[in-house]
Amino acid sequence: MTSTKLSVRATDLGVAQAIEAALAAADPALDAVTLFEDGPGAWRVEGYSQIRADADAAAQMVAAEVADALPLQLEDVPDLNWVAISQAALPPVIAGRFVVHGSHDRGRIPYGPRAILVDAGEAFGTAHHGTTLGCLLAIDGLARNGGIGRVLDLGCGSGVLAIAAARAMPRAQVMASDNDPIAVDVARANADANGARRIVTACAMGLEHPWLRHAAPFDLIIANILAGPLRMLAGDVARAVRPGGHAVLSGILNPEAPAVIAAYVAHGFQVLKRRQIGDWTTLTLRRRA
Repeated sequence: MTSTKLSVRATDLGVAQAIEAALAAADPALDAVTLFEDGPGAWRVEGYSQIRADADAAAQMVAAEVADALPLQLEDVPDLNWVAISQAALPPVIAGRFVVHGSHDRGRIPYGPRAILVDAGEAFGTAHHGTTLGCLLAIDGLARNGGIGRVLDLGCGSGVLAIAAARAMPRAQVMASDNDPIAVDVARANADANGARRIVTACAMGLEHPWLRHAAPFDLIIANILAGPLRMLAGDVARAVRPGGHAVLSGILNPEAPAVIAAYVAHGFQVLKRRQIGDWTTLTLRRRA
């Protein structure tokens, strides 16, 4: 027997959540509906039904009521255990001394200070993407040198980078912020699931939040967002990082890296490392004293 899969990709989380809610409430009901990250700033919603006509009706309803400008795809797929298959497609990721894994691999990954449990979900960051992987490698490298007492994961998404910092820098005060309240909730839940309860989280836009201004200066700011916002934040990051402190920046497509570097050099940073993983660049910077 085959099932029909309906899928749609959105670059607005609110739109993706509205599509998910509409599919979950479809009449006739679908067999399953999922929402998951699909790269930085993008989400994919999928619905499954063993009855093609029900999937067609759901697609027409979503197109008419929620996502008329987004392309919806319908395809017939074998009737398999898609949850198990999708989990198997996300194997553990080794990043320096870190091992990032999903709950489906919990039994195969020994619990330890560098094992990080993060399931794919509504907030970006599972280490399978080159941006997150690059940041984890940068955190691992900086942690080996010591001397980092206060860390901010700016735009924290799933919280995996804040968790990594807390694990690698056990004496550091670690903060995590995001402008999306759902991401903040996800990061908090992931921190608790990993026993990293000393991570402080907050919903904040950029670095202008009073909570962040009061906490500055930081020894390390990690920002895995996008090149445009990173360039706009260069001055704020420079003011928030102590002289001699570091910044790890990612979410940067390789051709965008020179412009981001120029913005931060102009604000007193020097490039320590420029790492490319696939199409993405991660920068490790130090603010000049």
